[in-house]
Amino acid sequence: MKFEFLDRQRELQQLERLWDSPDAKFLVLYGRRRVGKTALIVEWIHRSKQRALYWVATHTSAANQLRSFSQAVYNFANPNNPAPDNFSYTNWKQAFQQVASLAEEERLALFIDEFTYLLEVTPDIAGQLQNLWDHLLSKRNLFLCLSGSHLGMMKREFFSYQAPLYGRASAQLYLRPLSFGATGRFFPNYSAVDRVAIYAIFGGVPAYWERVDPRKSISQNIKDELLTSNNLLQAEPKLLLQDFVSDPHNYISILSAIAKGAHVVREIVASTGLASGHVSKYLSVLKDSGFVERRIPLTLMKNSRAGRYHITDPYLRFYFRFLENRQEQLALGIQDQALAEIKKHLIDFIGTYTWEEICREWTIRAGAKEELPYLPDQVGSTWNAKAQVDVVGYNSMEKTLILGECKWTRGQIKAGVLKELIEKKVDKIIPKEGKWEIFFTGFSRSGWSSGALDYSSEIEETLPSGANWSTKGIRLVDLAQLDQDMRKWTSL
Repeated sequence: MKFEFLDRQRELQQLERLWDSPDAKFLVLYGRRRVGKTALIVEWIHRSKQRALYWVATHTSAANQLRSFSQAVYNFANPNNPAPDNFSYTNWKQAFQQVASLAEEERLALFIDEFTYLLEVTPDIAGQLQNLWDHLLSKRNLFLCLSGSHLGMMKREFFSYQAPLYGRASAQLYLRPLSFGATGRFFPNYSAVDRVAIYAIFGGVPAYWERVDPRKSISQNIKDELLTSNNLLQAEPKLLLQDFVSDPHNYISILSAIAKGAHVVREIVASTGLASGHVSKYLSVLKDSGFVERRIPLTLMKNSRAGRYHITDPYLRFYFRFLENRQEQLALGIQDQALAEIKKHLIDFIGTYTWEEICREWTIRAGAKEELPYLPDQVGSTWNAKAQVDVVGYNSMEKTLILGECKWTRGQIKAGVLKELIEKKVDKIIPKEGKWEIFFTGFSRSGWSSGALDYSSEIEETLPSGANWSTKGIRLVDLAQLDQDMRKWTSL
């Protein structure tokens, strides 16, 4: 279902500020495939009605790329006299000289989308653009935006010190998936529980949200959109990986191992049968792609060996956990049994991943809104051989910690969860150096028992402390409150 463009107000304002500048501006726009980069550009062009030329590179030869761009520029300059089908400027320098002439008297916005496809077939285009920007384009009334989905390549070409275009961009915009808070505006008729399920499956990728029919139940959407063979979403993981690697098979094996619970190299090696050195190399590529990250316990040093690998992309995580091994079932149309198994395990899946991630986002947003006593500069989790804490808001300069537990169960959470965190876990995970001030949080899908509320009041009154820590207070949050807050805080 096609949605109205409802979000990205901050990003649209950034484009508008760059356009309004009296000087030439160069924006690097990047983000994962289908996150909405093209939609953002098109929306700005539509809303602003400014003088803008949009061109998208495709998977084709260098000559075809130059011809396509040449015709787009020529037709923009000569709207009443279209270029012949075989028209092309001699080279990229000549094409951009024409762009410069179009921006000599009147401001022009030039958007080159999927720039990494151009880099693949014309590797020296970055060097050519650097020379053209330095000596020609930066002296014109031009707003240039280069957009791409290959995160590793975009970072290498624009943010690596050795790259030709390093330091040329006036601004960069990393377009992230939409926040959970936006689901309320996209799916107003779904409950918060259902919207968390959507977020667990599709993350914040607008193109995936458009596949959801809000007139149907979540279960029916899963059945119709994910449990049929040869649908677009079944092919999506390989398409995403093929932007980064030519042979995705070993990468798929690693993603599958992580999705099923292998989070350290030795476990991934055991699951995949690949050599340790090869696994490390493949993991490095997956980290560059943005699909995998290595998380470390926030209360330990950054060089800790306790790091764990996680799939950051929710759809890939869901696919490799629930769909990858069901291809034969789906090809034979065995949907009901597959759906029953997914529904059986989805609560644990949400509780292990999505609910904790949403609660961590709430924590940093709540700190910024002064709903919590501290503003963390990092939010994650922490663990060691003795204890694990789901949510950690960490500020090393101020020596403050926000520690929280997350539970995604249908029943109210009892006091024991809070007691274990405060009375047993803190001393096991608190950094040994310095004096720390702690604020406790609890997150529950279904609220808190009267015993938990009483214990929370007791903590507020007594403010327990340890050898090198003291307590600022405690706050308990249920899904209804979190949903209300996230809607408000992400509505721009």
